[in-house]
Amino acid sequence: MARVVCIHGIGRQYAGEAELTGSWRPALTDGLRRAASPLTLTPHDVRCVFYGDLFRPPGRTLAIGDPPLDASDVGEGFETELLFALWEEAARTDPGVMPPDARTLVRTPRSVQRALDALGQSRFFASLALRALVLDLKQVRAYLHDPAVHAAVQARVAAAVTDRTEVVVGHSLGSVVAYEALCAHPEWPVRALLTVGSPLGIRRLVFDRLRVGESGTPGDWPGSVTSWTNLADEGDVVALVKDLRPLFGPDIRCLTVHNGSRAHDATRYLNTVEAGRAIADGCLPH
Repeated sequence: MARVVCIHGIGRQYAGEAELTGSWRPALTDGLRRAASPLTLTPHDVRCVFYGDLFRPPGRTLAIGDPPLDASDVGEGFETELLFALWEEAARTDPGVMPPDARTLVRTPRSVQRALDALGQSRFFASLALRALVLDLKQVRAYLHDPAVHAAVQARVAAAVTDRTEVVVGHSLGSVVAYEALCAHPEWPVRALLTVGSPLGIRRLVFDRLRVGESGTPGDWPGSVTSWTNLADEGDVVALVKDLRPLFGPDIRCLTVHNGSRAHDATRYLNTVEAGRAIADGCLPH
């Protein structure tokens, strides 16, 4: 019966509900303190929706970690296009990343390898192994393209939201999940949406593929929400489009924050004063 329902992003297949709640609730509490809010979130007030297990390799593979993926495993089409979009954004925000050469930017395995090599030199992706990056691309594709995966993730969100839920928080791909869920359920009592490190503004690859119901279109306002705050670090490559207002309307409060060397880290977003104000805005009486 949580007041705040949180939805994680990609790359969390080896985590779990309790683990995520154990780090996200203290971060949310710190954000409320920075905002000087009297609101207190008990362990029962926060619930993290977990869907990472849908992407976890089964059986014996778990003992040796991620499967041995390389450049040849990056799929043509969506996965390759998303990889190049991340490369271009990383080059824009990080002087240590060689920008892609438009004259040689062809969809071949060699170009994919160049993109992976370039991202490996960026501050943002430096700690991420190549195989993990390839898996992350596949998770985004699976959610956006596989009806069974999409339905399974959405079902878990629906099971977590109750009549007591006032705020939904979405990080990274979780912001896409949150937006679609709220559009599909305008009857929910949710008053506030907080999206952090969100790829919602990536036009062709994410925005144009949003599922918002049979009668809806991407860019519709999310259901019952009256307050939507979007936070992005300038160095967050996943949050490629920082300002969502041109796509979703002028009522979104779009703010930039500074997360240091971990630009995409969920807890660094959630412990900010900006996040604290967004949570308080949804939970406190109006």
